[in-house]
Amino acid sequence: MQQTLLNARELSQRIKFSPAYINHALKDTVFLEGVHYIRPFGGRKIFYIWEVVEQELFKSVTRLDIAIPMARGGVCHG
Repeated sequence: MQQTLLNARELSQRIKFSPAYINHALKDTVFLEGVHYIRPFGGRKIFYIWEVVEQELFKSVTRLDIAIPMARGGVCHG
């Protein structure tokens, strides 16, 4: 299992967003813990998983007519 782990500064160089924006706006809204990033040993340091982040960047966005956004990125249809 080969994965590239990046800190916010390294990720910002690849996706052209500032590290502060990544950590404050994208983390826990677009990037989810355990999916897009990890906290090794339960610490404060955050490592983003490049391969998963890259897939998220190229994912097409589909608008639903009636959809209520839920925590953790889910959608309620109704």
